[in-house]
Amino acid sequence: MPRGVNQKMKILYLLKILSENTDEAHCLSSRELIARLSSYGIPAERKSIYDDVECLNQFGYDIVYVKARKGGGYYMAGREFELPELKLLVDAVQASRFITLKKSRQLISKIEKLAGPYEGKQLQRQVFVAGRVKTENESIYYNVDMVHKAIQDNAPITFTYLVWNIKRELVPRHEGKRYRVSPWALTWKDENYYLVAYDDEEEKIKHFRVDKMSRIEEQEGQERKGVEAFEKFDIAQYTNRTFGMFGGEPETVTLRLPESMIGIVLDRFGREISIRKLSDGAASVKINVAVSRQFFGWLTGLGAEVCILTPERVKKDYADYLRQIIENYTEQ
Repeated sequence: MPRGVNQKMKILYLLKILSENTDEAHCLSSRELIARLSSYGIPAERKSIYDDVECLNQFGYDIVYVKARKGGGYYMAGREFELPELKLLVDAVQASRFITLKKSRQLISKIEKLAGPYEGKQLQRQVFVAGRVKTENESIYYNVDMVHKAIQDNAPITFTYLVWNIKRELVPRHEGKRYRVSPWALTWKDENYYLVAYDDEEEKIKHFRVDKMSRIEEQEGQERKGVEAFEKFDIAQYTNRTFGMFGGEPETVTLRLPESMIGIVLDRFGREISIRKLSDGAASVKINVAVSRQFFGWLTGLGAEVCILTPERVKKDYADYLRQIIENYTEQ
């Protein structure tokens, strides 16, 4: 590489060296910076280092000079993210089921580089993704991007929907039938990404696991349906009332439970729910839910102290649900 080209690249390589090799506890002297630049085939002098650092600081980088007989020099002080913030990002990547194992490792490796070489090692101790349940659909990242684009373009999409078979293979549902929906929102619930959309055929709001969608195609030149259905649609309320993102009939259900368990309901449904103290020291709460087996399963997990007060139909359905479970054991 000609000398003139090397000199033009000098300030970029200097930034690279400082970013990848320094922090508050690890400085590089002018002599060490000159030596590292030389390894890239770039000659430098002490004064040019001063000038280049000053240019970088004027541009917005925070490069600090520490004056000391031993261990002094320059280091990159201001980074885009603080270490605690990067730890949160690593934890989020690890916990996300919709991010594959391969992609998790790639993302965490990139996050480590944001911390610098020394603090990045503190993030490595958190990398325990091998035992986590992860999706196996590597195309989910492209799926999310395509759905976002369709929403921005106000266009419907078509796709095939995948299900697991007995051989642990993801195969197309309904013999490869193509679903046609109008996408309106993406939501992250129970560690999975979901598309909330208007089903053009059934004319109602439905949701789909994004990692189980395949061969997504935007219907260019066509407009989404479901405008009226989504005018008053509350995505937060929808996801809160839908257990495990399984559908069900929306109902306002009143529960009776001990006051000590109110926190459980608040954590699940938010602080806007109606709560009333009963004369016997218990409390009644009104919640909006999609009544399904998943809701009944959640209710059963709260124990015998929690019961449904209204409506009668849901109360009867829950009793039938419990009776069927008991019968499965008494008949054996």
